[in-house]
Amino acid sequence: MGTGKRGLLTAALTVVCAVTVLAAPGTAFAAPGPTPTPAPTASPAPPPGRDLEKVRERLDKLYHDAAVATDAYNAAEEAAKQQSARIAELAKKIAEGQRRLERLRDQAGAAARAQYRTGGLPPTARFLLSDDPQSFLDGTGTVLNGQRAAKKLIAEMTGAQKDLKAYADDASARWKKLESNRKAKAAAKKRIKQQIAAAEQLESQLEEKEKERLAELEQEAAHKAQTAWLDTGVLKEIDGKASAQGRKAVRFATEQLGKPYVWGAEGPESFDCSGLTSQAWAHAGHPVPRTSQEQWKQLRHVDVKDMRPGDLIIYFDDASHVAMYVGDGTIIHAPRPGRTVTIAGAGSMPILGVVRPDA
Repeated sequence: MGTGKRGLLTAALTVVCAVTVLAAPGTAFAAPGPTPTPAPTASPAPPPGRDLEKVRERLDKLYHDAAVATDAYNAAEEAAKQQSARIAELAKKIAEGQRRLERLRDQAGAAARAQYRTGGLPPTARFLLSDDPQSFLDGTGTVLNGQRAAKKLIAEMTGAQKDLKAYADDASARWKKLESNRKAKAAAKKRIKQQIAAAEQLESQLEEKEKERLAELEQEAAHKAQTAWLDTGVLKEIDGKASAQGRKAVRFATEQLGKPYVWGAEGPESFDCSGLTSQAWAHAGHPVPRTSQEQWKQLRHVDVKDMRPGDLIIYFDDASHVAMYVGDGTIIHAPRPGRTVTIAGAGSMPILGVVRPDA
């Protein structure tokens, strides 16, 4: 076997073996190993006599940054799943192509052995040296067919080799992308843990009465934002009725009330914000992108006044949070770590826009 062929076979076997490892039980390359959580470099706690409003704002910032990192984590995880699926497909194609190439080589070897047994003379020469003219005439068609078959065999072998090289190159490129996605996911995971740890550290330093007052401040801020939103009169214009799929999505979301928020979770026991909305619509028979940012990018935008139950409301300028509109100016969403899936006012957070999965 020539050097080029050995290289091609080595590449093919490498990819096949790699995918076998991927498919092995207990192996999950799409999820990097646990990353040590570094302690925050500085205490996030305000000085004594702290201003709880500033504490609330600081916590909001920390959890918002964690939500942004969670979206990045989820995006990297989805990309890794897609890359792994494609690599598995390529491995099958490489294995099939290798078997095809071996069959073609067997055919070529058989032809070579037959030529050797007849003295090494090609069919044309044998017919020309024949003493039987009729045999020559009868064999002319056979010679032409043989020549065409030989050319076809060579072309098929060349094509098979090119296909194998293309598959191997594609697999190599996707392995690089997969590794990049793994690094992005690990970095996002580290960032999430840092932000949540800082928020938890800050909250842990509050006295019980301060925690109670902080909860009141959070409720007051949400109520103030919701009131301001309702005061625009927008609710008078919103009268859309849910589609059949929208009702199914709302029903699913409603059934998840009270389940804890866990970043990166898609159920059934816990959810993050986009895990809840994507699963709700998947159960309604209409899959949507996994992350809030991709839901904002890919789904059809509708005016707030035109929204109907089942539509998704995207929040903040960076599309880092998503909730499901359920009617009467309310949403169901998974807020943040330490909270559960709950009902809230649709205007309690800054609205970026509304998207409709089944438009």
